Amino acid sequence: MKFFAGLILGLLVVPLGAYMYFAGGSAPVATTDSDMPFEQYFAHKALDARIAKDMPKTVPIQPSEANYLAGADLYKQHCAVCHGLPLTPKTAIATGMYPKPPLLLEGKGVTDDEPGESYWKISNGIRLTGMPGFSKSLSETQMWQIALLVANAEKLPPPAKALLVAPPPSMPPAPAVPPAMNPPASTSPALPPK
Repeated sequence: MKFFAGLILGLLVVPLGAYMYFAGGSAPVATTDSDMPFEQYFAHKALDARIAKDMPKTVPIQPSEANYLAGADLYKQHCAVCHGLPLTPKTAIATGMYPKPPLLLEGKGVTDDEPGESYWKISNGIRLTGMPGFSKSLSETQMWQIALLVANAEKLPPPAKALLVAPPPSMPPAPAVPPAMNPPASTSPALPPK
């Protein structure tokens, strides 16, 4: 009898404690907070299982110089703000994110991932990480071009490497905003005092 009472009490206390943890404001939700207990373990376990189940097993485009160049251009437009560029400091956006976005073109990056894994991440995004899904804004070919680029970052042809380190074209300065205008003074003649 004591066993069942303990079991029932445990089944009530654990969910109630978890509810109080989240509802009471104790859960780490700011990007500067430390991890929740087992957060990384469970998040990676779930992500790895989903990707292994759903990622494409074959790459429909060739790892050609043209595809690497197209991938480099797309990467600079859509990915570099978070994942960085070679020889470039981290952006303020990347510095303030949690979890920290991996640098994909420096060090190992994701060169040990299959292109299908990177494609899945680009297409679907990853919840609660800031990684958006691009399936509604990029074509399948474009997503594969980026996936091939990051999967082969350590062995890109020189033109693709050069494109990734080239500074973006300079933007013309923003037009100056005129100071707030004072309302015009009344042009009607002053009325004589009565």
